[in-house]
Amino acid sequence: MAQTLAAQDIAAAPVGPRLDLSQPRWDQTTFVGRLKHFYNVTDPRTVICGDKQLYAARDLINDYKMGLEPPGTTEEQLWYAQKLYMSAFHPDSGEKMNLIGKMSFQVPGGMAITGAMLQWYKTVPAVVFWQWINQSFNALVNYTNRNAASATTNREIGMAYVTATSGALVTALSLNSLTKKSPPLIARYVPFAAVAAANCVNVPMMRQKEIKSGIVICDENGKELGKSKKAARKGIAQVVTSRIVMAAPGMCVLPVIMERLLKYPWFKRVSVLHGPFQVMGVGCFLIFMTPTACALFPQRCSMAVDKLEPDLRASIRAEYGDAVQTVYFNKGL
Repeated sequence: MAQTLAAQDIAAAPVGPRLDLSQPRWDQTTFVGRLKHFYNVTDPRTVICGDKQLYAARDLINDYKMGLEPPGTTEEQLWYAQKLYMSAFHPDSGEKMNLIGKMSFQVPGGMAITGAMLQWYKTVPAVVFWQWINQSFNALVNYTNRNAASATTNREIGMAYVTATSGALVTALSLNSLTKKSPPLIARYVPFAAVAAANCVNVPMMRQKEIKSGIVICDENGKELGKSKKAARKGIAQVVTSRIVMAAPGMCVLPVIMERLLKYPWFKRVSVLHGPFQVMGVGCFLIFMTPTACALFPQRCSMAVDKLEPDLRASIRAEYGDAVQTVYFNKGL
């Protein structure tokens, strides 16, 4: 195993004090620490890592926790194994996530779909097709990165998918109709408006089980204390905000760039390159915005006990007194 990971890393000093590989490498209480962490786990290069390498990384981490790592294992090899593990396995269930749903797939997947939405936004068939593709992609990402402690039925997933897709299509088609006589630049912002509106529907609908039944909350040591609907609403609101922020720069700046470039005859002539240009442009933004948006809020979200539901707050106070002042939960991504 050490030899497999050594190919990915330059040899480093032998492992010193025992590392806590169950926690991110950088401090998650600061924005900079979270940014470094998410640059690491959303690295699109990890998408090409095969199952063998991913499971080997998981096994190395588990072996290390039990003190059974191969002799000569280096610190850098352990951190690289953690990077692969966190990019590919769900933090709640430990199950391997599907390829398209990983946050590390946001750059290649998002740039292709968003670039296409920005390029083909004028006709109804194009709007319907690309908004459908985008919401299918988003639904899979939302489901994959949900709080896995809250089970979701196939019926709920189907309803969430249909509702979000319908919302995006209604928004896009309505705005397209309203902006037909508007300046070209205004019409180019229709895809972003549709994406923002759909995110406000897609994420809550895909995670409606958490809103209805509550999200699992724990103390600082990970001991389960119950389920909170207020915590679920807080976490989902933060996820929606992050998703909109993630998409905003590319979808708001590129229309301006395109309108400026179209004033040059040479650019207008090479219309076949307009689509690829926008795809690459979105990719440049997403490389930076994916980790930045994910880092806006801690993934291990916290809430004061005083802000929980009265009955849940009372049960925690009855059992733990004032020993527990803050609860924690995985808000998802």
